[in-house]
Amino acid sequence: MRSKRKYTTVSIPITLYNRIKKLIENTGFTSVSQYVTYVLREIISAHEESKYKEPFTEEDRRKIIERLRRLGYL
Repeated sequence: MRSKRKYTTVSIPITLYNRIKKLIENTGFTSVSQYVTYVLREIISAHEESKYKEPFTEEDRRKIIERLRRLGYL
């Protein structure tokens, strides 16, 4: 019977581990793993959001159209 693991191991350089460990002192993070998981989730979330985000808001679109109209293009 194969068990499904919830976590996996990711290797990082010891020097980076030590820098992160020092960075999270006196914060709400209880471990380097917890902090790294948080950072990776934030990065992935930002990347996914930017992938689906419209390049212009409706307000931007209206301003562009008005500017083009004033310049005589529309």
